[in-house]
Amino acid sequence: MSNAVATRPRTERAGEDPVLLLAHNLRAQLASVSGGLATDDYLRAWWEWWLSLAAHPTTQWMMLQEGLERAADSWQFALSAAAGKPLAHEHPDPHFKADGWNQFPYNALVRSYGNIEQWSEQLLGGTAGISSENTQRLEFMRRQLLETLSPAHYLATNPELIEQTRAEAGANLLRGWQHWLEDAQRMLGGGAAPGTEAFRVGEQLAITPGKVVMRNELIELIQYAPQGASVYAEPILITPAWIMKYYVLDLSPHNSLVKYLVEQGHTVFMISWRNPEARDRELGMDDYLRLGVHAALETIQTIVPGRRIHSVGYCIGGTLLSIAAAQLARSASNILASVTLLAAQTDFSAPGELSLFITPSQLGALDALMQRDGVLASERMGAAFALLRSSDLIWDPAIKTYLRGERSKLNDLMAWNADGTRMPCRMHSEYLNRLYLHNELANGSFTIDGQPIDLRRINVPMFVVGTETDHVAPWPSVLKTRALTRSEDFTFLLTSGGHNAGIVSGPVHPKRRHRIYQWNDNHSTLSPAEYEQAAQMHSGSWWPSWQGWLAAHSSSEQQSAPQLGNSAAGYPPLCAAPGGYVHG
Repeated sequence: MSNAVATRPRTERAGEDPVLLLAHNLRAQLASVSGGLATDDYLRAWWEWWLSLAAHPTTQWMMLQEGLERAADSWQFALSAAAGKPLAHEHPDPHFKADGWNQFPYNALVRSYGNIEQWSEQLLGGTAGISSENTQRLEFMRRQLLETLSPAHYLATNPELIEQTRAEAGANLLRGWQHWLEDAQRMLGGGAAPGTEAFRVGEQLAITPGKVVMRNELIELIQYAPQGASVYAEPILITPAWIMKYYVLDLSPHNSLVKYLVEQGHTVFMISWRNPEARDRELGMDDYLRLGVHAALETIQTIVPGRRIHSVGYCIGGTLLSIAAAQLARSASNILASVTLLAAQTDFSAPGELSLFITPSQLGALDALMQRDGVLASERMGAAFALLRSSDLIWDPAIKTYLRGERSKLNDLMAWNADGTRMPCRMHSEYLNRLYLHNELANGSFTIDGQPIDLRRINVPMFVVGTETDHVAPWPSVLKTRALTRSEDFTFLLTSGGHNAGIVSGPVHPKRRHRIYQWNDNHSTLSPAEYEQAAQMHSGSWWPSWQGWLAAHSSSEQQSAPQLGNSAAGYPPLCAAPGGYVHG
């Protein structure tokens, strides 16, 4: 396969113009200091709020009066509590549920914190004339400030931490200090996160037997060994997101979707993306289509000839698959038997909380970082997602690790999450600007090699999965795929859980539930509320429901299991799974 990536003309880069180079470097430095956030977006939001408040003297007086009343309440509560009167703080946050929080002075601290919390909500919410985008940014800043002010997050103001420190004579703080030194050393010198040594790729994770049967400059294609003598005739190709390592779908054996599918009699192929480096800055969406999905499909057609292919895409891998499916639909000999999208968006008009990070200024800051470095480091993306749930993902782990002196015990999904990947500059810029910011795929203006991508061409059976608490691909956004395609056999399944844990649920999961609804026409749609009313509820993991759908959309008669690879056709097995790219 020719190396077209190296010969394609480069996109314009700031380094070609000294002025642009200086501007990009300055913006990249600012973005580095701000953690990748576009500070001008938040300054504009604050300024709009300030001007709106300044234009309404009545609102100013009401907010001042409300603030004085809440300050008085905090003082009266503190004085009564200090005098020995037993008072409950009445704050609903579970961080303050222990008995110690109802003792002075901690109950007074919580009461004061609650008053600040409620007053700040009224202060921001009571001002008219602010755009919805800036209202969302102001609320985001308010949440971050409140997390910083919470008495639960500091040793001197948290009675539980004080009691533990007294009981252990400070040993917890010594352990925490040691943990901090270990983490600082790892951050400066690199290295795996603590606890991941129990989850090594190829030893405890990604151990479903198979072979790498094709490799190019972007992917390795893994074919998994059959578990029986016969299999369903139609093979499965899984396209994972390149924002993550593929083995999220092949974790521990009890949690491996790949292993489950193989055991059910399916021939499974998996794309393993190479982790890009700075030299790959010019890889674009067209490369990920050509060298990724289309190259994998071509290989599978050679290894399993004469059979249509069940295609599966996860997260942005699903977005890429939908584009490829629309391309293939232009051909009379469409090789796809079905399309399954897992937590994948095709309409980005309502990306949920991620819209905070999808603005021209924000994308300009990311672009400056990527132009400088050639790639976007996984730490940048992880930090942005963590800020959306700062209490759960930043403050609570820090307190547990450094003040309680306790390391969280990792599971396979947490270990995978620590194994980050990088994004090449050109591809990630195209993805964020063309799909997220301008929503080109949904509005019909997205093109590849000058050819428009029309999702309405997709008319093969489709199975689309959303997750209830998804912060990355909110399920109402995932549901929009129904209106964009013309499949007369379309199923939407909504499962409990989040973006990763909801998908990786294992075949048996008593705490999971899922809803299913099927359309048998090519035009009708349901709103999210209508879907929740109409869809049938089921208990347990969604995996068996999907596997039953796959079986029903496969040939009735099974065939002999295919060989691994096809040496005669130029696709000999190259090495054992999980291959080499996954370690990059």
